[in-house]
Amino acid sequence: MRHSSAMPAADSLAALTDEITRCRACPRLVAWREQVAAERRAAFRDEEYWGRPVPGFGDPGARVLVLGLAPAAHGGNRTGRVFTGDRSGDWLFGSMYRTGFANQPTSVARDDGLQLLDAYVAAAVRCAPPANKPTIEERDTCQPFLERELALLARLHVVVALGNFAFDAARRVLDAIGADWPKPRPRFGHGVEVRAGPFTVLGCFHPSQQNTFTGKLTEPMLDAVFARAREVVAG
Repeated sequence: MRHSSAMPAADSLAALTDEITRCRACPRLVAWREQVAAERRAAFRDEEYWGRPVPGFGDPGARVLVLGLAPAAHGGNRTGRVFTGDRSGDWLFGSMYRTGFANQPTSVARDDGLQLLDAYVAAAVRCAPPANKPTIEERDTCQPFLERELALLARLHVVVALGNFAFDAARRVLDAIGADWPKPRPRFGHGVEVRAGPFTVLGCFHPSQQNTFTGKLTEPMLDAVFARAREVVAG
């Protein structure tokens, strides 16, 4: 089952993107994202921050969805594109470039020419949260956006979940659209592979500075997950 009865028949990724960017459903997140955009980090004081919800982006025909937690306060919340303008994005798109899912290894601005190939990138929560920790209510409020994206990405086959929060979000959204998540519930781990109905979910450590600086996540480890995604969709 790929579609919810609540989804408008005329829905499209472009219309959904527009709707996401105008969302003000969570007062705490609205206040925080706009505060960050007004105060700015010193290194970006001359830039105009996006300061709105950050939609997903990529190939409408994607077979691979890359799912993160939420936009970074001075990354996606500044640039308006998820995983863009911070070190996590450097790692993510560097790996996607090396494994054939992106046309270039960098992502610094919405107009930098980045194109995703057979891939779509989104966050489970679309606004930058304080301390990078959304509440349960905020997580649940955002989930329908992801459900609708999955319905619109008609060729989707693989979800790469970056971190435990995204892994749990993938489980929740697949349950919501009728995919069968196995029981007992698999636990998140790097390289964990779960089959849920027509989807394969791949667990991957988040390319956060905490993980990459400490060596918990290395480039070969990240590349191996995307190489496996390539194998699954080819398979």
